[in-house]
Amino acid sequence: MFTGIVQGLGQVVRLDRDDVVWTFHIRLPNVEGLQIGASVAINGTCLTATAITGNEVAFDVISETLERTNLHTLEPGHDVNVERSLRMGDELGGHLLSGHIMAVAEITERSKVGEGMDMKLNVQADVMKYIHEKGYIGLNGASLTIGEVTGTSFFIHLIPETLRMTTFGSLQVGQKINVEIDGMTQTIVATVERMMKQEN
Repeated sequence: MFTGIVQGLGQVVRLDRDDVVWTFHIRLPNVEGLQIGASVAINGTCLTATAITGNEVAFDVISETLERTNLHTLEPGHDVNVERSLRMGDELGGHLLSGHIMAVAEITERSKVGEGMDMKLNVQADVMKYIHEKGYIGLNGASLTIGEVTGTSFFIHLIPETLRMTTFGSLQVGQKINVEIDGMTQTIVATVERMMKQEN
């Protein structure tokens, strides 16, 4: 499990591609206590550490994960959002996330607002039922509050600290962002839908 509080930026050092598995070699901001087999969220995607050499950690990514996330767009030199898995006793500063990406949103607008930034994102229609104003959402692994919602689009408002700690400050219109809806929200929506069907 993760909290959606990005702990720092990692950088893709090397990428080994084959037809079935891509191996990402990523320099992490902190590897203290990290062991092979541990879970790390990379742009919000839960990956397993397969090798550790200094601060460089290897992660194997299968085709299905590449197809469902924005990881296939990464190249050596690219930065990524990093969060180590939640441990017993850690502060839960964001909201609980599993690292299972359910959709990819596209940035359609981007504008500076003082030292912060507003972004408008478009996502597939079937995901919008989980997205409501003032609700929480996981975007590239960051726990964020949803702004205005219209049609298949929604806004997020980014404070300077979020821009400093994540990749959001460098993202441009047209780029894709991993989306995770937390399990509680999914359960509530599914329950309401089931009750409405039973009433009809």
